[in-house]
Amino acid sequence: MKFFDFCKTILSISAVSFLMTATVHAADKGTAAEAEAMAKKAVAFIKANGPEKAAEEFTNGKSFKDRDLYIAYTDLSGKVLGHGGNAKLVGKNLTGLKDPDGKPFFQMLVDLANTKGKGWSESYKFLNPTNGKIEAKVMYVERVDNNWIGVGVYKN
Repeated sequence: MKFFDFCKTILSISAVSFLMTATVHAADKGTAAEAEAMAKKAVAFIKANGPEKAAEEFTNGKSFKDRDLYIAYTDLSGKVLGHGGNAKLVGKNLTGLKDPDGKPFFQMLVDLANTKGKGWSESYKFLNPTNGKIEAKVMYVERVDNNWIGVGVYKN
């Protein structure tokens, strides 16, 4: 094999390896469409099973956790009813919570649920429970009676 052919082979293997790694890494993160679908599934679960059973399932069950996607279930005052990313948040009112840049993101989410009923939030920073890093995130919010469901997407 000539040196030039050898280099082409190495470059081809490197390119394939890079693409496979990038694809696997991208597959580790949920998409906006998957987040919205999970939120709608959660709304249906609440309507079929009631808020108490839903809060328990969202926090401790497995059917609403997929990679970095999970449910945040909160009332309209900001009290967390269920949380798939951190069970320690359940029962706490987070309306005063700010991201590392000082953005009052939780109040933003509550306001979105109260005013629009559903939609995507602005970007904020939050702990990704799958890797322990603070990352940029947007959340799809949907109001359910006097509560709301949120499913966020961590950005690269």
